[in-house]
Amino acid sequence: MLTKKLIRGVGLAAVSAIAISGGAAQAQDATKQDTIKIAVAAFLSGGAAGPFGVPGRNGAELVIDAINAGKLPAPYAAKGFGGATAEGIFFDESGGATKQVAEYRNLVQKRGVNVVIGYVGSGNCIALSPVADELKTLTIFSTCGTPRIFEESPRSYVFRSMSHATADNIAAAHYVADKFPNLKGYTGINQNYSWGQDSWRDFDLTLQTRNSSAKASEKLQFPKIFAGQYGTEISALSLDKSELVHSSFWGGDLEAFVIQGGARGLFKKKTAVLTVGGAASYRLGKRMPDNIILGDRGPYGILVRDRKTALNTWFINAFKDRYGTYPSGPAYHYAQSILATKVAYDKAAASAGMAPTQEQVVAALKGATFESFSTTVDMALGNGHQAITEAAYGITRYNNEAGEPALTDVKFFPAKCVMPPDGVTSVDWIKGGMKGATCS
Repeated sequence: MLTKKLIRGVGLAAVSAIAISGGAAQAQDATKQDTIKIAVAAFLSGGAAGPFGVPGRNGAELVIDAINAGKLPAPYAAKGFGGATAEGIFFDESGGATKQVAEYRNLVQKRGVNVVIGYVGSGNCIALSPVADELKTLTIFSTCGTPRIFEESPRSYVFRSMSHATADNIAAAHYVADKFPNLKGYTGINQNYSWGQDSWRDFDLTLQTRNSSAKASEKLQFPKIFAGQYGTEISALSLDKSELVHSSFWGGDLEAFVIQGGARGLFKKKTAVLTVGGAASYRLGKRMPDNIILGDRGPYGILVRDRKTALNTWFINAFKDRYGTYPSGPAYHYAQSILATKVAYDKAAASAGMAPTQEQVVAALKGATFESFSTTVDMALGNGHQAITEAAYGITRYNNEAGEPALTDVKFFPAKCVMPPDGVTSVDWIKGGMKGATCS
């Protein structure tokens, strides 16, 4: 239904046009007001809430509030999103794709949301992408890892403000090949759905191009997502002859595996590479074993805490003051997508000379490059809709003197070293020897 606020001051023809086009037009018209609505999806219940959802929500909330108040450092010090104040609407990502699609439609068509950001689950992102294009609503995925979103179909209103999971696993394989050139065997434990299967595939394919003498185990572990108990799998990994264990576990599964594996001595017997392990480092503290190869889906969280730029310093200090802990990877992911929203609105408003339309905001973000809190974001793939950023890995070593987690041997991998060229699928690029990769 049309609200009185929306109808007031427009002619009969305009009202008819809005009624026909539904919620998408309502969301576009709202960009002409002094306020915009940004809906933020994050896991606020279930096993992913503590490690991922809550930090992500907090990162988004912190940056929305700062932008509204004009408290970000330059070059983002101007108040608002193209001058407009943003209202943040936070909701739970739990419940599966069908629920998320229904919630998305409700937010856009009934509540007049202008921008939707967030999402961790790859299944949710895949299901929502065509809906976002149907409703013509700017949607920025903060975290979800599947490369399928832009590799399988072009998108008009959907963006992702960070690299996808291929970068995580290519970088992990490069790090392992460089640090352990004499590796003879490796195995893996990954969740049994597309995220875990694709993560293992990309790691395995890349490592084979770097070290063909290292052999993958025939006894890989693919437990059900959010299984929570991994005694059987840990026993199998311990008995496997492979020296290295790869895992893309995230959320509660990651923390459970680290705690249970540590208690069983797994990480003293094997070298582990945890591609999303950084998300758990601050929460686990001393319970995170030393000598684990750790990633955080890019140069985020514990992998950027010493990057002393004005923007990153502000983010770390403001986050810690407000929430009592350092920002983890998910906090950075979500904060980065809010910053991308500001970049798009500011650029569109400056070009239009007035409050921009939805299409102008989308066009402004397409192909944009901007400095984020911890890295440069380049919307280089997916016809300007998919970001590439550098990747990073290090080895855990708890800092007893400071009383906090730390890393040694941190290495950064340029974006064009770990992400394929535009128009080339991740699998084809890896199988083709990653031609054109720039890793120096």
